[in-house]
Amino acid sequence: MRNHPTSAEVYERVREKHPSISRATVYRNLAVLAEGGDIVRVKVPSGADHYDFREDAHFHAVCRECGAVCDVDVQPGVDAFAHLDAHGFQVEECSVVFSGLCPACAAKAAE
Repeated sequence: MRNHPTSAEVYERVREKHPSISRATVYRNLAVLAEGGDIVRVKVPSGADHYDFREDAHFHAVCRECGAVCDVDVQPGVDAFAHLDAHGFQVEECSVVFSGLCPACAAKAAE
């Protein structure tokens, strides 16, 4: 399974071991897990949402051409929310998604 699978990819993988499971059951459970904070839903503009099972702090980059999603690690010691805290804003959730071209698509575009 890919690092950041879509709900359809998760369904296909689960169905390999549980052939009678419905697509709705898998999608519903992904939604419940995302709402509960057990997994992260990565919203992809003009594409299917992807899911991330990593629990540590990190951002995401999405290729606008092929839709690939990759992790962008946060530098240790960097407090991205310090300026918000200074103004009394209490951050409850944050999602950062960078959009651009992955190395393979950038290479194709350069040809």
